Amino acid sequence: MGGANGRPRVYSRRMTTLRRSGLAAGLVLGALVLPSLAPSQAAPSQTAPSETAPERRAVGSSGIGDPYFPLAGNGGYDVEHYDLALDYTPPAPEPAPLTGQLRGVARIKLVATQALRRFNLDLRGLEATSVTVDGRPARFSQTQGNELVVTPRRPLRRGAKSRVVVEYGGATGRPTDVEDALYGWVTTRDGAMVVSQPDGSATWFPVNDHPTDKATYRFAVTVPKGLTAVANGDLVGSRTRGGQTTWTWDAPDPMAAYLATATVGNFELRRSRTPSGVPLLDFLDEDLRPADRTRSEASLALAGEMATFLEALFGPYPFVSYGAIVDDDSVGYALETQTRSFFSRVASEGTALHELAHQWTGNHVGPRRWADIWLNEGWAEYATWMWTEARGGTTAQQAYEAVFARPADDEFWTTVVSDPGPTGLFADAIYDRGAATLHALRLAVGEEAFRAVARAWVTTYGGRTAGTRDFRRLAQRVSGRDLDALFDAWLDTPAKPAA
Repeated sequence: MGGANGRPRVYSRRMTTLRRSGLAAGLVLGALVLPSLAPSQAAPSQTAPSETAPERRAVGSSGIGDPYFPLAGNGGYDVEHYDLALDYTPPAPEPAPLTGQLRGVARIKLVATQALRRFNLDLRGLEATSVTVDGRPARFSQTQGNELVVTPRRPLRRGAKSRVVVEYGGATGRPTDVEDALYGWVTTRDGAMVVSQPDGSATWFPVNDHPTDKATYRFAVTVPKGLTAVANGDLVGSRTRGGQTTWTWDAPDPMAAYLATATVGNFELRRSRTPSGVPLLDFLDEDLRPADRTRSEASLALAGEMATFLEALFGPYPFVSYGAIVDDDSVGYALETQTRSFFSRVASEGTALHELAHQWTGNHVGPRRWADIWLNEGWAEYATWMWTEARGGTTAQQAYEAVFARPADDEFWTTVVSDPGPTGLFADAIYDRGAATLHALRLAVGEEAFRAVARAWVTTYGGRTAGTRDFRRLAQRVSGRDLDALFDAWLDTPAKPAA
């Protein structure tokens, strides 16, 4: 949509038309109504081995420690790899309910970071029917909230690698997050839109659902013949038997769970490459409106030029492939699903650049806590300002001045960018004030130092996560400037910075 200054408005995750809720910070599990799940027994009750040092065999925490989402992620282990075998049946034609059926087997390789006699996985709205740990049946139960609680027959030793296999399934619907926006496994009449920021991956597989636990992935998604299942990474192949097609994808680059997708629909595939040789796989819904298809095709045709532009800013593209999913259904936003950005109904040029920029800032360098999301959105928005200027449109300086022209009493300035709260993650200020912060930095340190900061941010923290404090220290070290006053004013103060 158009902004106050007439330039295209870019939102990676939310449009302003979405209704924002006033939910308290503690109620951040999503608005999905869950079935009542009784504790399940995968094996006869086992007597726990004698524990000579019980303090050394801990119960893994039910959350990873993010104050915005207390039950997101889990403590006591680090996941290395998810191998997901999914079998999905979309809803029947109208007037049947908009409900699908999903059955899954998740094979999870993890490393215990402490001795564990029990640990949790996030799983919401689907029921586990079997759990094994290192080939042995494990006891398990599910809570009404977010937790699949696993008690292995033998405690896990600190530093030991284990294989956890969870069989699960149930009905799929249209779950919503803390802001009442659709996310997770969103059922559509012809398939599913799978976009999980911030904590929606638990609606479709058992997971350590926080950005700090990146892992590699493999997907085998079985759907009715004629439908396409699109996931992250490289398309390994597809095979059809008995009216069912299994699509296999390999994602070898570490990825946060919220960036995983397994979107299903009536898609056509288009292949190309960037000038630097990155494979591009674009999936456009066959049912897109002609105007939306034309606009999306024009935007996606620029992907090679966009990648070259962003590589000059951030360094080489960090993953095995890239591409887009353009679905004719809508969740009301686009999302930077890793290697395969998702677009609702249309991919505009500005949004296409924004989501591609996220592959470096947000995906390759992830947020350490959700409070750090401005580093995702501010960088992606500012890269879009720079791209628009390079294409002969509004300059970055003009975009900055438009932000600064907002009156001092505008509610926009009350957002604390470095700590917006769980219902402020996608506020206007996270994008625009975040981008303006980076432009103010550029003005303060000069072009050469600014580009050195951008490159150092990606090379230093690529493949990992980082936060606001990390960025402030890096910017000061690389530029050789004292930037505390600038960052305090733009990021930490709920007021308009001084001129």
